[in-house]
Amino acid sequence: MSITRIQAGPRMSQAVVHRDTVYLAGQVGAPGESVTKQTQAILGQIEALLAETGSEKAKILSATIWLADMADFAEMNAVWDQWVGGRDAPTRATGEARLATPDYKVEIIIVAAR
Repeated sequence: MSITRIQAGPRMSQAVVHRDTVYLAGQVGAPGESVTKQTQAILGQIEALLAETGSEKAKILSATIWLADMADFAEMNAVWDQWVGGRDAPTRATGEARLATPDYKVEIIIVAAR
């Protein structure tokens, strides 16, 4: 059984590949930026990590999105909807949670096929 860890550190890896499934760590944007800017940055990071693992946006199976405040749901969705582009939409759950620091407003976790 082969497991590949991408950008592995002492605490966590940014991505783990097992067989043909890619698991991404929760991605966050620059602290203190707007929900829009954080979401845009996160989606860019997701695309880069997926490319590094041999996957791509169209192969995302599921997304879990955490918002520090559900009042930001529409703002985050405006960026997400444009990024997904109306096709290849994964399963998705969005919830409210206290994130690692109050400066983080969005965190996205992805599982994808390779």
